[in-house]
Amino acid sequence: MRTLAITFLSIVLLCACRAAPPADRPDRVLFVGNSLVYVGNLPAVFSALAAASGHAVHSDMIVKGGATLEERVADGSVARALSKHAYTTVVLQERGGDLMCAFGPDSCIRSREAVKSLADLARKKGARAVLLGTYQSLPAPSRRLVEAEASAANDAGIPYIEVSGQLQRLRAAEPGFAWFYMDGMHPGKDLVLLDAVLLYRDAFGSLPDTPDFTVDAPIYTSDSGLTPELRPAGAPPPKAGTPHGTSYAAATIDRLLSVIGQDND
Repeated sequence: MRTLAITFLSIVLLCACRAAPPADRPDRVLFVGNSLVYVGNLPAVFSALAAASGHAVHSDMIVKGGATLEERVADGSVARALSKHAYTTVVLQERGGDLMCAFGPDSCIRSREAVKSLADLARKKGARAVLLGTYQSLPAPSRRLVEAEASAANDAGIPYIEVSGQLQRLRAAEPGFAWFYMDGMHPGKDLVLLDAVLLYRDAFGSLPDTPDFTVDAPIYTSDSGLTPELRPAGAPPPKAGTPHGTSYAAATIDRLLSVIGQDND
């Protein structure tokens, strides 16, 4: 009997060891979207923020300026990426305004269908999909946008990471932060940080614990030269002269976290 018990325990321990994933294997995240993703290189900022807080994350992206999620369904690029790599998370971000029917009454219908299609595709490949929100500068359009995005995510059965309302609060609290790129539309350095922090909270269940961090990757502008092929966040840029690297100071991070943290109070 004692021999049987020892044998059984050995089998249980062996199975447990085989079931556990390697401790040093990074999460692999795929970002799918447009210039709202690549201006400031959100995928690289998210990876750097996670690493500074003790989490290994490898980020890839499939992005193009002005692109819609419908286009990524049609060209099969996301399907190919999911077949090539074992992603843990797929971050979807739609072109700003599509889910509000800003490009015609059919645009929001097609957008919702694309979100659902890509979410289903990720799910079948064992990945968790999330919808990362976009933003509107004025309060009323911001509220309508959040409602439309939340509804689309709910229909697709995936989490929604709301950005626009958070941005409204943070702009009021910290008007001097770099919320927008020089064109006044694309995300500025601190809005990219906000997106990364919200993604971190969704992925790891808490706000990040880091004093400061540095991003060693291309920091794309609106004139990126990127095409919708699978690309690691830190890969060499297609255009010479693309700025490289940026840092986030502890004071900026602390202030942003303190405002976001009020959500949990």
